[in-house]
Amino acid sequence: MSGSVNKVILIGNVCRDPEVRSFANGGKVCNLRIATNETWKDKNTGERKEKAEFHSVAIFNDGLVRIAEQYLKKGSKVYIEGQLQTRKWQDQTGADKYSTEVVLQGFGGTLTMLDGPSGGGSQEGGGYDSDQQGSGYGAGGQPSRDLDDEILFAACKLI
Repeated sequence: MSGSVNKVILIGNVCRDPEVRSFANGGKVCNLRIATNETWKDKNTGERKEKAEFHSVAIFNDGLVRIAEQYLKKGSKVYIEGQLQTRKWQDQTGADKYSTEVVLQGFGGTLTMLDGPSGGGSQEGGGYDSDQQGSGYGAGGQPSRDLDDEILFAACKLI
């Protein structure tokens, strides 16, 4: 096979409020921790088991950073598409450390809020990806946002 693919898809819950930092050049990064859960029934005991995985996510796309900063909070359910990247850094003692995270940047990243812009587990959804295509409709094909939100989301599509 001559090509390769580096794509990660996660559906999970935000573990803590997003952390947004600014760079000297004016750019921003939003860091998230996403929890995904797996449940199964133990064959021997018949009891329900659960295992959680925690994923580090870094968002570098300015439009997605604004959406995450404004609408995501601890407990929000999200759909994330990005790429795995490993970076090397040094701790306070000078020892080399490595971190692997899901990165959303350029045209390859997608962030979709599965419980709507206000959170709380509603059936509404708002999707934004770096191709600037978003969903303005909730369940049943009806508009799912009030006018102020609709104006904001339309503006984000133009960015």
